[in-house]
Amino acid sequence: MKSNGFFHKLFGTTPGKGVQPKEAIAYGIAGFGQNFICTIIGSYLTVFMTDALLFGAEGVKVGAMEGAVAVAFLMLATRVFDAFNDPIMGSIVDKTRTKWGKCRPFLKWMAIPIGISTILCFLPVYQAKTMWTFATIAVLYVIWSVLYTVADVPYWGLATCLTNDTTVRGNILTVVRLVCTVGAGIVTVGVPIITDAVTKKFKYTAADMDAILVDKAEQIASIVENQGKTVEEAANSFIGTVMNSSVQANADTLKWVYFICAVVFVVAAMPMFFYGFKNTKEHITADYDNVPSFMHNIKLLFKNKELLLIVLSGVLGGARMVYSYTGGLYFAKYVLKNEGLYGIITLLVIPGGLVASVLVPWLTKKFTKKWTYVLVHLFGGVVMAVMYFVGYDAPWKLVVGAIGLVLLGIPQGVNNIMSYAMIGDTVDYLEWKTGERGEGICFAMQTLINKIGMAVGAFIGVMSMSIAGIDAETGFVKSPDTLWNVLILSGVISMFACAVPMFFYSLTEKRQRELVEEIEARKAAK
Repeated sequence: MKSNGFFHKLFGTTPGKGVQPKEAIAYGIAGFGQNFICTIIGSYLTVFMTDALLFGAEGVKVGAMEGAVAVAFLMLATRVFDAFNDPIMGSIVDKTRTKWGKCRPFLKWMAIPIGISTILCFLPVYQAKTMWTFATIAVLYVIWSVLYTVADVPYWGLATCLTNDTTVRGNILTVVRLVCTVGAGIVTVGVPIITDAVTKKFKYTAADMDAILVDKAEQIASIVENQGKTVEEAANSFIGTVMNSSVQANADTLKWVYFICAVVFVVAAMPMFFYGFKNTKEHITADYDNVPSFMHNIKLLFKNKELLLIVLSGVLGGARMVYSYTGGLYFAKYVLKNEGLYGIITLLVIPGGLVASVLVPWLTKKFTKKWTYVLVHLFGGVVMAVMYFVGYDAPWKLVVGAIGLVLLGIPQGVNNIMSYAMIGDTVDYLEWKTGERGEGICFAMQTLINKIGMAVGAFIGVMSMSIAGIDAETGFVKSPDTLWNVLILSGVISMFACAVPMFFYSLTEKRQRELVEEIEARKAAK
C-alpha cells in the first residue's frame, strides 16, 4: 500500500480513477526496451559501416562518392524519408479501431518485426568495402526505419490516450523520458567500452611498433640479406604486413561485437514491448463513428499552429546534440585515442539531465513550459560557445569541456520531457478547436522531430569525419581541430535557433486547463 501511495504521488494519479501507476510503469518499461533498439541502430549502425565494414577508410568509393560521405548521405536520406512517413503513420493510428484501442496494438504487432530487422542490419557476414554490402544495408535500414515508425508513433501517442490531465500526463512523461534516457544510456555507454576492450589488442602505438621491430630484428635482417632491401625498406614492409593484418582482424572482430550486442539488446527489449501492451489501457478513446482520412489529418495538422511551432523548433534544434551522436564517438576514438571515452562524454551529460528532469515540474510551475524551454536552450547555446572558444588541446581545457557537458545535460533533460508534454497539450488544443483529438498525427510530429535530429546528428558526424580527414583503416586524422569545430559550432547555432519559434507559442498551462474544461462541458451537453 505504501508503494502504491508513493507512485500515486509521483505520477499525480488518483486511486481507482483514470490512469493508474501500474500503467505508467508499464508504459515506461516499453520505452526502456524501445530505446535499446533505437540507440543500437541510431548510434552504431553508422560506425558499423565506417569502421567494421571500412567504408570510412581512405580511398574507398561508393559510386562516385567517398565511402564516408556515402554513409553520411544514406543516414540523412533514410531518416528524412522516414520522418516524412510519420504523418502517414499518424493518420493510420487515428484511423485504427480495435478492441485494444488505437495505439496499444502496435506495441504487440511490431515488436518481433522490428527485432528481426535490427539484427539483419548487423549481420557479420557482410563483406567490407563492397557496393553489394552498402546496397544491402541501405535497403535493410529503410525497411527497419519504416517498421520502427509503425511502433514509435503510436507509442508516444499513447500518452494522450492514458489521460487528458496535463499535470498527470506531464508527470508520467517526465518519468518515462527519464527511463528512456537510461535505456539509451546503457547502450551508448556500454557498447564503446566493449568494442574498445575487445579490439585493444589490434591497436598499435609508435612505442608498440618499436618493440615489434626490436623483437623481429632477425626476420628484418633476413629480408635485407635475401631480398636486397635497405633496413628501412625491410622495416616498413614488415610494419605494413603487421598493420594490414591488424586492421583486418580489428574490422572482423568489430563485425561480431556489434552483431552480438544487437542480438542481446533485441532479446532484452522484446518482452518489454509486450509488457507495455498488456499492462496499459486507453482511457481517452477516439470517436469510433468518424474515421478520418489521411488528407483530413494533414488539414488538421495545419490547423494546429501551436504544434507547428514546436515542430519548427525541433527541426531547427536538430544539431543541438550532435556531440552525443556518431561525431562524439569519432572524436573519442580518433582524437582522444580511446573510444571508451565516448561513454564518459555521454555520462557527463546525465547529472545535468537528471537534475533538470527532477526540476521540470517545479520549473513548469514557476516559469511555464514555454519559458523553461526557451531559457534552457539559450543557456545551452552560451555553454557550447564557451566550449568552442576554450578548445580541447590541454588538460584544463578538457576539464572545462567536461563541466560544459554536465551543464548541457540541463537543456537535454528539459527538452526530452518538455516537448512531449507540450505536444500532448496541443492535442487538447486541437480537440477544442476542431472537435477531433488526432493523437496519431500530433505525436507523429514528435517522432518526426526525433528522426530529423538523428538524421542531422549522423550526417554531421560522418561528414565531420570526412572533412577532418579521418582514415578508419589506419586511424590517421589530418585535422583534429576541424572535427571539434564542426561538432561544437553546429550545436551552438542549433541551440539558439530552436528557441526562436517558441517566443510565438501561446498555449499556457492555465489555457490548456480551460480548454479541457470546455471540451468536457461540450461532451456533457451532448
